Formats: sequence, C-alpha cells, structure tokens
Amino acid sequence: MSNMEFKHTQLDNGLTVVGEINTAAQSAAVGFFVRTGSRDETSEVSGVSHFLEHMMFKGTDNLSAAEVNEAFDRLGAKYNAFTSEENTVYYAAVLPEYLLAVTELWSRLMRPSLRRQDFDIEKNVIKEEIAMYKDLPQFDVMDRCKTLHFKDHPCGHTVLGTEESITALTAERMRNYFSNRYAPNNMVLACCGNFDFDSICSLAEAQCGKWKPSDVSRELAFYTGSKDKQRIEKPNLVREHICLVSPAVPMQDERRFAASLLAMIIGDSSGSRYFWQLVEPAIAEVAAMQYESMDGVGALYSYIRCGGENVSQVARILGGIFEDLRKRGVSEDELQKARNKVLSALTIKCEQPMGRLTNLGFNWVYLQRYRSMADDVAAVKAVTPTDVNAIVAEFNPGDFTQLSLGPSRD
Repeated sequence: MSNMEFKHTQLDNGLTVVGEINTAAQSAAVGFFVRTGSRDETSEVSGVSHFLEHMMFKGTDNLSAAEVNEAFDRLGAKYNAFTSEENTVYYAAVLPEYLLAVTELWSRLMRPSLRRQDFDIEKNVIKEEIAMYKDLPQFDVMDRCKTLHFKDHPCGHTVLGTEESITALTAERMRNYFSNRYAPNNMVLACCGNFDFDSICSLAEAQCGKWKPSDVSRELAFYTGSKDKQRIEKPNLVREHICLVSPAVPMQDERRFAASLLAMIIGDSSGSRYFWQLVEPAIAEVAAMQYESMDGVGALYSYIRCGGENVSQVARILGGIFEDLRKRGVSEDELQKARNKVLSALTIKCEQPMGRLTNLGFNWVYLQRYRSMADDVAAVKAVTPTDVNAIVAEFNPGDFTQLSLGPSRD
C-alpha cells in the first residue's frame, strides 16, 4: 500500500494531530478523541461524560443546536459520537472537499456553551435512555456484571450513570469536569483518507491553539476481578440472561491479538466452541464472547441467553468448554479459522477511512504510536497456538464473575 502516509504533530498546548493520508480513498474522516469516560468520574458525577457528549451537539455561544444540525447536513456528513468507560469520540466522514469545513465545525463544537436550559432539557433525554437500556436485558446484564466484576475498580462505573446521579448532577459540576478533561493535552485530533495534512494542522492551530492545557490524570491499575456470582430476578423476563467476565490483557500489551483470537475461538457467533456446543444444539439461543482491551486492564465478556429449563445444562457445558481449554488448549486449525475471521473483519472495516479512523485514533491515545493496517495484519498472523494457550493458562477464563438475570423461580 504505497499510497499510505502517516504524519503527526503536536500544538504547543498539547493537542496532538495525527493523519493517515490515503490518496486513493474516495472519502475522508476526522475525529476528536477525548481521553475521558466513566472510569474518570466520581460517584457524584456518574454519567457526566456521556451527558456531556449529548451537550456538545447543543451548540456554542455563536451556534444554536439547529444551526449545528444544519451545518452537518449541508456538508453531507455521516457524523456521530460515542462514550465508553475510557473515551469520548466525536467523528464525521465526508467527501474530501468538505473535510476542512467539518473539522472546523467539530473544533468549534469542542468548546460548547453548555447552556443551563439545554442542560435541564437534556437531563430528561438521558433519563429516558437509562430507562430504555434497563428494558434491554442483554445490555442490563452486561452492565451489571461489569460493575460486579470490577467492584472498586473505576472500570466498573456505568457509562450512562443512574437515575439518581443524573438527577443530582448540576450544570456547574459538568462545566468543571469539562474544563478539566476536555483539555488539549488530553485529546487527539485524527484524520484518515484523502486530505491535506498541512491544511488540517493550520486549521487546528487557528481553532484549537488557544485552548488551555490542564493537569489531567487517570488512575491505572490491573484488576483480576471479583469472581462473584449473583442472580437477580426480574418478574417481566421470560428467558435467562447470563453474563460472565474474566480478566485479560490490557490495550498496551502485545498479547492483545492473541486474546482477541481466543475470544473468537471460544465465542464467535458462528463456528466457535460456544456455537457448536450451545447454539447449534439449541441449548442456548445466543452464546457469544468478546474481548475488550482497555487502559492498563482488559476483560473477556460472555453473554448467553437460554430458557430457564436449560440453565444447569448450560452451566455444565460451559464448565466443560473451559476445562477442555485448560487441559488441551486450542488447535492450529481452530486458530487458523479465527485468524481468517479477524483478518477479514479488520480489512473490511479499514477499507473505508471511517473504519480506519478509530484504529488510528486509539493506537495514538493508548500507545502514542502509529500502527498501519499491515502492522495489525502481521501481528494477527504471528499469533501461535502456544501464545493463545499461554493466555488461557495465565488468566483462566473459566474462573469468572457471573451475573444472571431471569424470571422468578417459584
């Protein structure tokens, strides 16, 4: 891929600008990666990162919310934002000729007015969202199990916050959180696709150069998890929803590629061990595992849904899967299939600047380095069965935290 070029620079105030220029691309994508999320919140302001993400679309001192929508619309942008435990990301994909305009718009929005009346209205929107997610058992069980697993570790904080924390949140507290966390030295501006890097840099200098840096930090600690087991009854449920969480390697660990292949082998939606032993024989409707690599810590999450009459059978089969994994390990054949799945997903995602953007941004946020798609492909191809089995031996996915949600058993 000779038409790929990586460039980066840092403004005096600490804002880093990274770009992967691909002259063959038909589009361009840009994103502000803010290194802040629910793990950076105290319990008093639980949910503030996600609430703030909503508020950023409400406009600035010179732009109303309607004008913001109008501006994105006029540029034909595919745009959105998301908040996780660790990051809040604002992004857009456009035709190359509109990249500067959409980057300028995002730069302006990164310094919002955070008006009191917008804050009061949006509070209800957030509460609706919390209620809506409580009604989705899959989301609810994963969220509760994450909290149970991480216990006192900040990664256990829920991204949405609670009805209580959102009700109690004040605009003043949000502004304080904003001025501390949305500091230029805690943000990365990333661009991908067909664009001119120097123009982006001059725009960033003009729009963001005056932002004040702040002394911003994050508590980092590895955590093996509580290993607690809990079942909660919810009268409106018909099925049993089960979540398992076990520790894994962090984003900074080279073994993360082996961990993602392990998750694929155990719990991919087709052809995995979960699939053949639980889904295919119709003992569970859904059984999937995913690996999440985070700052200094990682986790394997499983979600299983089945009928109440199959719960003990599911538990037996899961025990067998993890036992077999420890005794016999993974085979080269299984690994090869998982490798091909991971590589095709990676390639398909990264063919578009929009898909490539998150990889580019996160590699800089977590590792302060550039990794080309070829680097990632090589890393996946290099994983051996020994690498995967070493992760199984060290982290023992069969020793997990478990939370189940299900109907009352009378």
